[in-house]
Amino acid sequence: MKILAVQNRMGIGDMVIFLPFLEAISRKFKSPVSLLVKESSKANEYLQKTKYIDKIIPLLRNNKNLDHDGIIGFFKLAKKIRKYKFDSIFIFNSSARFNLIAKVAGIKNIYQYPIFNKKNQHIIKTAQKFIKKELKIKVKPNPRINIEKKQIIAAKKRLKIKSNEKNILLGIGGSGPTKRVPAKKFIEFMDLVLKKYKSRFFLATGKNAEEQKILKEILKSKYKKKCYKLDNLPIKKILPVISNCDIAICNDSSFSHLSAALGIKTIVLMADTPLMYGSYNKYMHAILPDGEKNVTHNTLGKNKINSKKIFNKFVEIVK
Repeated sequence: MKILAVQNRMGIGDMVIFLPFLEAISRKFKSPVSLLVKESSKANEYLQKTKYIDKIIPLLRNNKNLDHDGIIGFFKLAKKIRKYKFDSIFIFNSSARFNLIAKVAGIKNIYQYPIFNKKNQHIIKTAQKFIKKELKIKVKPNPRINIEKKQIIAAKKRLKIKSNEKNILLGIGGSGPTKRVPAKKFIEFMDLVLKKYKSRFFLATGKNAEEQKILKEILKSKYKKKCYKLDNLPIKKILPVISNCDIAICNDSSFSHLSAALGIKTIVLMADTPLMYGSYNKYMHAILPDGEKNVTHNTLGKNKINSKKIFNKFVEIVK
């Protein structure tokens, strides 16, 4: 049985969220699942050692490469998929385009969200309903990422990570400016931690100018020698470092999803996206802005994240 799954959302977090559903498909058919995903998901960097994942096929529909866009792209993609001779396809969206591509590619069994019914689709509940309907399986949203133990040991040795310290990942980046909690909040948290615990901080962020600004501000603080920045490493090199951490403190970013999927207890600073993105995994612990009982798009709460609240949750988790 050769199976393809289509997950065309953009981000790393989105890809991580869908992993339990792919695993459920693999278990049902006793076969690994191939993926058609956007390059921005960076699936190749963290799913290589995942037993239920087979091939990862890039969906080229972005600003740099439009090979699979338009009419010509439609047939290019169908031709590419046809070469793999898939028996079944699971399409995690309501696009008629992918349905037609699957048919042109000669795939006999097509499972898909209801076509033309995109409005108000919940990223997890819609997928759960889909898999329950098609496979009679109830899926719990607790994704896991596997990496080799020898990589974790090598990272610990290379970075001289000590077991008698609290090793803390700080996910200071974020895909949008309203998600990025100011450097001041992280520095305040570091101050509270270091008064009580011998600690080391690993700073995870991207190369975006605003993210780099936050990184530089933290590195200019008096805690520079307690920090190790990870922005020059690819994700596959960062994962073993995260696996050596006792806890992660992250904005709603790719690193909050990755750290929780690695089984690391993760405090997620929810400033401006639906609460679900920081609470779906059992390893996630959401911190909301002061004065908010819920959080969603346009909450705009990054300046109301309370560093003392983060610290209190940290103490509760690491004790």
